[in-house]
Amino acid sequence: MTALAACGGPGDESADAKTVTLVSHDSFSASKSVLAAFEKESGYKVKVLPGGDAGKAVNQAILSKDNPQGDVFFGIDNTLLSRGLKEGIFSPYKAKGLSGVPADLQLDKGGHRVTPLDYGDICVNYDRAYFDRHKLAPPKTFDDLVKPAYKGLLVTENSATSSPGLAFQLGTIATYGNGGWQTYWKKLKANGVEVVDGWEQAYYERFSGSASGHAKGDKPLVVSYASSPPAEVKDMKTKPRQAPTGVATGTCFRQIEFGGLLKGAKNEKGGKALLDFLLSKKFQEDMPLQMFVNPALKDAREPALFTRYGVTIDKPTTMAPATITKNREQWIKQWSSLVLK
Repeated sequence: MTALAACGGPGDESADAKTVTLVSHDSFSASKSVLAAFEKESGYKVKVLPGGDAGKAVNQAILSKDNPQGDVFFGIDNTLLSRGLKEGIFSPYKAKGLSGVPADLQLDKGGHRVTPLDYGDICVNYDRAYFDRHKLAPPKTFDDLVKPAYKGLLVTENSATSSPGLAFQLGTIATYGNGGWQTYWKKLKANGVEVVDGWEQAYYERFSGSASGHAKGDKPLVVSYASSPPAEVKDMKTKPRQAPTGVATGTCFRQIEFGGLLKGAKNEKGGKALLDFLLSKKFQEDMPLQMFVNPALKDAREPALFTRYGVTIDKPTTMAPATITKNREQWIKQWSSLVLK
């Protein structure tokens, strides 16, 4: 990342003028042809700086806010949004096409410091083959996860460093209340939950159901997304009747992702152009099979594979941003002392 950031440094004005830098989490992805179309239309070269899990990437953006690493940040979500806004890392900008985004996704409607770009649901995923082999019904709800039948089967992410991990914690708080979630997590810990730093480690290294895993994990339950099953099917030559992974639909929390123009951006004009593009139909229709999220733009069409194998969550748990803002740091500290010690 340091080497990339050094390209076109402060002293190279011509490079800055022609390059727009997107800072994001590791899961950012776009088709080469789609990015090439933006580069051709705008005249800017896009440089992507991945910064780990969303939680880590946001932390880094805050730490470097006096000398931002890029022009646009992609991937701050509703669980972390208030922190980024409070720290003042974004400059206001009303992106073109914002009128095509549903009002319930526009959580900074008055300030326009961030632009909603996608949404999805954080849910427990399960490895169908494991549960078939063991003749065990997969869990459906939070309550199921603390039952003895599922002891030692779940891996989740650290709430302090991972946005999916924090979203999963918030889902338990929304379900059991401010007086009951701590008891729930004590039971989950006693039932052998494993905690890792981020989503990629949890899904690709510890989860047994990941076809593209770097290492074959032994955990048949993982905190991931309702849209993860299509990712498992995408590269299969012969498409199966159903995805090899399933979703515990009673464990879901709605996550909304945003992009924003970083305050102090060296290429503010290019940053605005890139934000407009991220909300364009071309990019929005590319997102589902690149990052496996739902596009924020109402009239963006989702690919058939995404809708066929993905799971629609009609009633995910949610939480008002103001409630998250008021309690997040305290909840994370309580969670850490309960689960990590």
